[in-house]
Amino acid sequence: MVKAAVLGYGTVGSGIVEVIEKNADVIAAHGVDMHVKYILDLRDFPGDPFEKLVVHDIETILADDEVKVVCEAMGGVEPAFTFSKRAMEAGKSVCTSNKELVAAKGDELMKIAKENNVNYLFEASVGGGIPIIRTLNDALTAERIESIQGILNGTTNYILTKMEREGADFDGVLKEAQEKGYAERNPEADIEGYDACRKIAILVSVISHKKADWEKVRTEGITKITPEDFKYAHKLGRTIKLIAMCEKNGDGYYAMVSPRMIKTDNPINAAQDVFNAVLVHSDMLDDSLYYGRGAGKLPTASAVVGDAIEEARHVGEHFSTGWTSEEAKLLDIDTYRTSYFVRLKGVPAERASELAAAFSKYELVDAGLSGEFGIVTGELEEGTFKKAFESLKDAIGYIRL
Repeated sequence: MVKAAVLGYGTVGSGIVEVIEKNADVIAAHGVDMHVKYILDLRDFPGDPFEKLVVHDIETILADDEVKVVCEAMGGVEPAFTFSKRAMEAGKSVCTSNKELVAAKGDELMKIAKENNVNYLFEASVGGGIPIIRTLNDALTAERIESIQGILNGTTNYILTKMEREGADFDGVLKEAQEKGYAERNPEADIEGYDACRKIAILVSVISHKKADWEKVRTEGITKITPEDFKYAHKLGRTIKLIAMCEKNGDGYYAMVSPRMIKTDNPINAAQDVFNAVLVHSDMLDDSLYYGRGAGKLPTASAVVGDAIEEARHVGEHFSTGWTSEEAKLLDIDTYRTSYFVRLKGVPAERASELAAAFSKYELVDAGLSGEFGIVTGELEEGTFKKAFESLKDAIGYIRL
């Protein structure tokens, strides 16, 4: 029997315990007899079915040689980093859903795992229950991964879906998302794109086998998106999603998080509401889509437990799954080329010369809105576009295609 400990008894932590104990027979059918021995939390949980498993001191877990797997669901960098590090130094494998920790310290923790002949797995840190990390590490090992596009944040996808369907404004939908528990009281990490940024940095690290610094990824959120933007998008046969992307170019990677107008037949548009989707383009398989619940108690817990089972199968055996501390080459995003949708005040005829001076190629978009119009530019480098956009008077905004 493999004994596990769970660090943190919040939403995900309680889900991990529930999955392990309720599906113990399913797990056993796959050759692993696993049960939870400890739950670490500062709080007590009187009346909880697992209240007798709760301990308040990490030392209790570290000192118990029966515990071979530790599931970290605390969130944040500290004390999660220290606890994970010490658990592996004590000969215990660690699995996590903590994208903030993996993005910041993943390379260090994987090095510690190797040094101590244990494992550090993090499937649930990207895409919740979607098995994207293991897919990239195992199923697609013969592939050169050329690009990844992802809807990696359920909160922003819910907001954009509601805005599109109901013509509602951002602030109203955000408030509703908070009331339903889809958005945090402080939603900054989601709506400003930081959550998706950490996740795409993890994916770049996985496919490059080097550490991608998430703080160097250009990141824009969805706070400036309006119902009017969706009217233009529909006119173009497109919709608007917050897209986390990376694209291999030579020996480096472009990486960015931003709202984009994608075609409605784009496979990742299958992800509506709180669902996530990851579209991987590789040299032999071409496009493959991975879709599912990107967050939530049981979907995320399921991914953590999947890692725990894999670690239980390899007690005393390290298998390489991560990246080194060498820095991945993130290319200057100002040299990335794409087309742009631009909204402007006025009428096209009065601004023709100004637009011709800014853009060598563009097409007009009329969404029937009074006092404004849109254009779609030809393909431009990001830096070139920014200078052209800044030269325009009364420009309302832009969205990448």
